[in-house]
Amino acid sequence: MSTYHTPVLLAQCIDALDIKPDGIYVDVTFGGGGHSREILSRLDTGMLYAFDQDADAKANAEEFRQNRSFTFVESNFRHLKRQLRFYGVKQVDGILADLGVSSHQLDEGQRGFSTRFDGALDMRMDQGAAVTARDIVNDYEQDDLIHILSAYGEIKNARTLAAAIIRARGGKPITRNEELREVALKVAPRGKEMKYLAQLFQAIRIEVNDEMGALREFLEQTAEVIRPGGKLVVMSYHSLEDRPVKNFVNTGNLKGHVEQDFYGNVIRPFTPVTRKPIIPDEEEIERNKRARSAKLRIAVRSEDKK
Repeated sequence: MSTYHTPVLLAQCIDALDIKPDGIYVDVTFGGGGHSREILSRLDTGMLYAFDQDADAKANAEEFRQNRSFTFVESNFRHLKRQLRFYGVKQVDGILADLGVSSHQLDEGQRGFSTRFDGALDMRMDQGAAVTARDIVNDYEQDDLIHILSAYGEIKNARTLAAAIIRARGGKPITRNEELREVALKVAPRGKEMKYLAQLFQAIRIEVNDEMGALREFLEQTAEVIRPGGKLVVMSYHSLEDRPVKNFVNTGNLKGHVEQDFYGNVIRPFTPVTRKPIIPDEEEIERNKRARSAKLRIAVRSEDKK
């Protein structure tokens, strides 16, 4: 599993969950099972529900099938509450989310996530989903392309890049990573080509998988699913993910607006454990370059007021 994805801040994530041997926990991004394995090692009579919509992750879960404390849920975490109710679970003691794309997905050229390897423009985390990266690149109107490139990739010359894509696909459909790379490199800032490609692929991947919509829906369900005193542990890798997580744990809503009751008390379902996010140290970044942008936020479910 270590070749599939190396978990970032693994010890900090597990410590943050403060696992009770008889507790109920959820790993909403199972992937290669690195976090789940550590959680299971600390359970006795407790249960772990591991979510993932990726077929490769489902195959990884076979290793854990014989563990009575483990249940794999083949689903996007946006369906958290509904799926847990299916298993008779209303509240849990902790939820862990390791957002973004796994090392395996980035390194598997055929899936279309990688800027380094050629492959079909796909980028679906759920291989059963209807929309692919090819559909977005070839069918989206120019204004829609500008929006996702700017909003999800934070690309400064999004209008120029969108126009270049429109021109290129006018000759023949853009169907492979290498073809999209060639288009983008013609308008990429000099000296920042690799970062530019990463921003482009991130933007399209987020749109294909509706990652921001799924994150928002997931966060809004956690207050009901996590019991008072339970932990919400979320690791993000770029500001688009971190911003709503930060807002939610600090204020209880995604926009970051502080709400107060009649007496001036702040109304929020969670209390942040640390004021600033936890980040990897230099030693971990040296071992795993993909850890360099990680931010870990931890929050405790507040006691419900009577």
